[in-house]
Amino acid sequence: MDEPMEDMQPDSTQESQSSETTRKACAPLLRPGSMVMMTLTPEDYQNEYWPKLQGAIAQLLTMDPGSYIPISYEQMYSCVYKCVCKQFSERLYSDLLALMTSHVQMLNTQLEGNMEDSKKFIECFSYTMHQYLQALAVIVPIFNYMNRFYVENKLKKDLNEELRRLFRIHVADHHINNLLPLLEEVSCQPFAIAPPVMANLMRNLHSLNSEYVRLKPALFAKFIPSVLPPTSVTDLEKYIDEVQQMQRDIHLLPDFAHHDQSRKRGCEEDISVN
Repeated sequence: MDEPMEDMQPDSTQESQSSETTRKACAPLLRPGSMVMMTLTPEDYQNEYWPKLQGAIAQLLTMDPGSYIPISYEQMYSCVYKCVCKQFSERLYSDLLALMTSHVQMLNTQLEGNMEDSKKFIECFSYTMHQYLQALAVIVPIFNYMNRFYVENKLKKDLNEELRRLFRIHVADHHINNLLPLLEEVSCQPFAIAPPVMANLMRNLHSLNSEYVRLKPALFAKFIPSVLPPTSVTDLEKYIDEVQQMQRDIHLLPDFAHHDQSRKRGCEEDISVN
């Protein structure tokens, strides 16, 4: 009678060991209550923590707008939290800036290869900027702990503004003098660029650097409210001329079709009144 019970014991132990191994494998890098007892060496940072963050950032930077990347945001935040608590803030911030700088320089090179076709260049620039700003909306919260206790507190800066500045310096400032005249040209050609693309591009440019408005104020005024000074009575004739010119341009489009502008419905007939 004892033998079956003895035979069952090793199986139970193996199952317990297997469960424990699985639990450890699935455990995050940082477990609640374990910070005091944990250490972080430069080798740990270089070989374990930074590669995880670097891989997540690379995925976010290449993510199509509106799509979703299945990464563990909790684990990424935990990596940042431990690096900051274990005095790796400066290195983490330096590595992040180096990675983001390398990425925006690559974006600038890609845009320079699309400058021959103006329409393609505008669409490519719009997509690139939208993709980058979308990535920042996720990257900055992941590094929120570093931003609060190192970037803001010690450097007196803001992480989001610093990462946006990288795109402005390495990409937008390089192309803005070429981009705005192209946008002004296509804005006079209805639907040459899809209206949502134009509107999104102009809003992003303005949010990236409001000083761009000084270069083409009339162009920005078409998409950004209150960019120009308030309208006065003396400006009414100018706006009337602009509207009339836009109507003439639309009539010249090959796909534009004239329709009967009368208020009479097509099924109605004249009825004589006695």
